Amino acid sequence: MSGIAKKSSLFIRQSVIGFGFLSGIFTAIGIDPEEAILALAGTAIVAVWPDPRVISLFLILPTMLLLISVATAYRLGGLIGLVSVLVAYASGLAVFSSPHSTAIFLILAVFLGYLATNRRLLKKAGLR
Repeated sequence: MSGIAKKSSLFIRQSVIGFGFLSGIFTAIGIDPEEAILALAGTAIVAVWPDPRVISLFLILPTMLLLISVATAYRLGGLIGLVSVLVAYASGLAVFSSPHSTAIFLILAVFLGYLATNRRLLKKAGLR
């Protein structure tokens, strides 16, 4: 597997599918597994170590994780990569209301994710 194919595959799996599409599905369902896991971990850690700094860490940790995910998506895919993640998120949101739109948005998101990580193709298209 070439370097471009590995980078595209990694970006599409982690950012587009993982961060975008699955986050959209969880939003559509109305749950946030990250929040549940952090709340459980925070409760357990604070019970053992009731330091106010630890408590405040668990308050800001979700925001830090979101910023890290967005920064990683931008670093790997640039602006087009962020757009692909947003399209994947919209796809996840539509999963229960419009399966056809979900499929179309997800295909578009994967295509944009591939385009975002393929520098040679971007250069040919005049986008870089």
